[in-house]
Amino acid sequence: MSEKYIGLMSGTSLDGMDAVLVTLHKNKVQLLASHTIPLPDRLRSDITALCHSGNNEIERLATTDLEIARLSAQTVNELLDLADEKPSAITAIGSHGQTIRHLPDKGYTLQIGDPSLIAELTGITVVADFRRRDMAAGGQGAPLVPAFHKMLFSSHQENRVIVNIGGISNISILSCDASRPVTGFDTGPGNLLMDYWCQKHKGTAFDRSGRWAASAQPNSTLLGSMMSELFFHQPPPKSTGRELFNPDWLSQQLTSFPNLRPEVIQATLCQLTAKGIALAINKYAPNTKSLFACGGGAKNKTLMNYLQTEMPDKNVSTTLELGIEPGWVEAVAFAWLAHQTMHQAPGNLPEVTGAQGLRTLGGIYPA
Repeated sequence: MSEKYIGLMSGTSLDGMDAVLVTLHKNKVQLLASHTIPLPDRLRSDITALCHSGNNEIERLATTDLEIARLSAQTVNELLDLADEKPSAITAIGSHGQTIRHLPDKGYTLQIGDPSLIAELTGITVVADFRRRDMAAGGQGAPLVPAFHKMLFSSHQENRVIVNIGGISNISILSCDASRPVTGFDTGPGNLLMDYWCQKHKGTAFDRSGRWAASAQPNSTLLGSMMSELFFHQPPPKSTGRELFNPDWLSQQLTSFPNLRPEVIQATLCQLTAKGIALAINKYAPNTKSLFACGGGAKNKTLMNYLQTEMPDKNVSTTLELGIEPGWVEAVAFAWLAHQTMHQAPGNLPEVTGAQGLRTLGGIYPA
């Protein structure tokens, strides 16, 4: 029997709260409706500030926790109106929450967006806090989407890589040989450094279609310096976030390049994202011919062109070819993860996260 779930996703890019309504039955997913509410500028600033230590952190965290929950509930309620659905028809909401700290080397990760308040304001059961159970079992707590990618996008005919380009980029390596485990990990920055640089110099939230990056050529010396960052060369399992790739990291990288034009730096940041992804795929999935991108980065034409240039022997496209619009894949994944939890089924892949075994993820907050 099919069930209806809602997936909520607010990623590292901080561009908006995404919500999707899906039906799930066995290994079939149907996207019924989707909706996004942009993050207000003040909330985006509050979240960014919480990603680093500062004054009055506990109170700021608590109030931001509630603001994210209210925005999440608003997005869900507007989605239900658009789809002409009642809360009683929805089995559960899978809420990723907003990551404000992710430090697996220290054994912790923190996502906020009070699930109790979301349940109260929507009248729907909420499943949330997915990452910490995997981390409790010795894993990185990320990436979690490869388990969903395996279920939905695997093929018996070809090897595939799903490239998820949000604020951070990660890959899922899907072999056509079902006996081989899925592998996946974060590859480095996705959109977050490009978005920051665009906001700083253009006053816009992001570089639409990568047009600004396309207006200049990357600086190879700066790119080489950036690619010397240890994270790019560490073996998986591995995950990262704003704790490493942030404005301070970029400022340090630019110290020796004071005269580069802003558009050159934007082009270099775009190629950095492509280079990090290509480095990982060429090393860990060299025999894969088909790449399918999802996340906001899949809409960046310049980035997609760089990916194709970095991997000329591979076919680079998007998950639209597999049936899901790239911008909704992560939200659909968390709807599926909620389904797994409600059915007491595992949501992680130990070979991806490094956990000691399969685990049912998240906590359930009843309607």
